[in-house]
Formats: sequence, C-alpha cells, structure tokens
Amino acid sequence: MKEKENTRKEPWPTKEAMEQVYDMKLWGDNSEAFYSGIGSHQLDIIRPYIETVTAFLRSFKTPLEVCDLGCGDFNIGKELVQHAKKYSAVDIVSALILHHKEHFVSENLEFYCLDIAKDVLPSGDCAIVRQVLQHLSNTEVHSIANKLLAFKYIIVTEHLPQGDFIANKDLISGQGIRIKKNSGVNLLEAPFCLEVKKEKELLSISLDGAKGVLVTTLYTIF
Repeated sequence: MKEKENTRKEPWPTKEAMEQVYDMKLWGDNSEAFYSGIGSHQLDIIRPYIETVTAFLRSFKTPLEVCDLGCGDFNIGKELVQHAKKYSAVDIVSALILHHKEHFVSENLEFYCLDIAKDVLPSGDCAIVRQVLQHLSNTEVHSIANKLLAFKYIIVTEHLPQGDFIANKDLISGQGIRIKKNSGVNLLEAPFCLEVKKEKELLSISLDGAKGVLVTTLYTIF
C-alpha cells in the first residue's frame, strides 16, 4: 500500500513571513509604502518612547553608536538618528531597506538588510530591539540574545500581558505575538537566560482594554 505523502506545510522562513506582512498590509494600511502598525505611529505610544530613549542617548558626553535591530517602517528610528554618533538600522525585508535608503539620508545613518538571527550584526555600543522578539520563535530569539552580548547596552521593548504570565512560550515566527498565549518574551528567563550586569525598566505603557502593556527595559551588559 502506497504511503500517503506528507502534505503538511512547513512554516515560512521568517524573511518570507515578514515580506508577506508588508505586502498584504497585515499590520494595517495608512497609504505609506510600508507600515509597521499603530505601535509605531500612535502618538500616546511613540511620544513617551522617543522622549525616553532620546534622554538616555543624550545622557552620554560622547554619543553612542546605535544598532536598531528590526527598524520596521523607521517612523521611530528617524527621530533617534540625530542623537547617535552612528545609527545602523537593520531589517529583514529587502524592499523596505531599499525604500529607506532612498527616503532617509544622513551622514551617520546606514541601512542593512539582514536576518538578525542568522547574520553578523553591525557593531555598536547600544542595540535597540523594539517589539521585534515578540514575533520570533524561541530558536531565533535565543540566537539573537547571544549576539546582543556584544553590545554594552540593550534597549528592549516587548508587548506583555497584564499581571502574571508564563514567559517565553514558543511560537512560529510571523505576524502574531505571544500575547494570545498569555505569554511574552523575557530575556532573563529560560530558555534564554541572558546574563546582564544591570536591568532597569525605562517605560511602561498600558494599552487600551485587555491588550496588555508595552514594557521598555534597559539592560547593561558590561
């Protein structure tokens, strides 16, 4: 008897999944070529974030070299470039990066199309990872966490459930996040167990309804 063929579809690679997000405008459509969702545009979310990160970057006499991992539509990153000695903006979607190279130009700004879980990252003093890890599988997050140890400072923003939750439930990389599983990414807990010198919560923004909270944390690595 002939065995049935395995018709189960494997998960799309992360690059293809993220390209689909923008091509199909799964995070919304505001008529821009690329749109990373209300979390990158809603003023009561982005204003305090930009103010908080700007204050951190400006607290140094010598400006830091910043690496923005998962820069998205760059609506937030463009406000931070002026406060960095060098600003390296990274995303996995090649068309998005090509768009940015044409529309955002500064002497201290460079764009890179990279898979931050697989590729070598640009060097820098501070890594910004804003609402990126929440979309990635634990395997990818673990790989990224190891690379983050090369930076002195890491500013991580994650969408977390309100109240108690079990951290780091796994998912398939793509549009969704762990909030539906009453979970969220915590780099300090298993299976990632990131070793840091200091942890400081910079900002917490409660979202409307029961949609959780956006928490921005500063980790000092060395």
